[in-house]
Amino acid sequence: MTNSVKACLFDLDGVLVDTAKYHYLAWKRLAEELGFAFTEQDNERLKGVSRMASLDILLSIGGISLEEAARLELAERKNNWYVDMISKMDRSEILPGALEFLQECRNNGIKVALGSASKNAMTILNNTGLTPYFDAIVDGTKTAAAKPDPEVFTLGAAELGVSPEECIVFEDAEAGIEAAARAGMRSIGIGSEETLGEANLVIPSLEHMSYRRLSELQA
Repeated sequence: MTNSVKACLFDLDGVLVDTAKYHYLAWKRLAEELGFAFTEQDNERLKGVSRMASLDILLSIGGISLEEAARLELAERKNNWYVDMISKMDRSEILPGALEFLQECRNNGIKVALGSASKNAMTILNNTGLTPYFDAIVDGTKTAAAKPDPEVFTLGAAELGVSPEECIVFEDAEAGIEAAARAGMRSIGIGSEETLGEANLVIPSLEHMSYRRLSELQA
């Protein structure tokens, strides 16, 4: 990593907060209502994937084919359950190390953007008190294409006024790591080397990240 880092772009779910459990519970409830089981292993396939694409995966698991209107109704039902759960979130659900690293970035002049497929990102950011830490917020309400399309990250860089090579993306999903690469950005995977091996660096959580380590990476 030789280019100077001027901005950090963060995915939301699994990087800054753990809302994946709420997505899983809502999808599981939907599957059960449709008459089939949806496991945590199945849920791994939905990481970093848009709502409608996630629904299509779920329906394929159940062997169900539906018209567009029915699909939209199911997606809305799942989302209502999910929104009800995340509306009860608070600051205690910020993942370890996330708040400290966001603050370090700001203290050291690193611009910060959110790059999330979630259409409910603002609800989560407001409920957890994270909103003020971001210079730009790009979520599912601003993008048409889902990761691994790079749109969410290229928009983030544009809003921050930095070039892709000056950005580092923090992601917990393979699709997000691929999106970062396609955007011309370096990436740090949050999770396991096994699934995120394409990232420039993999760490277990943001507890293992600091401005000092970021500086070492660009040396």
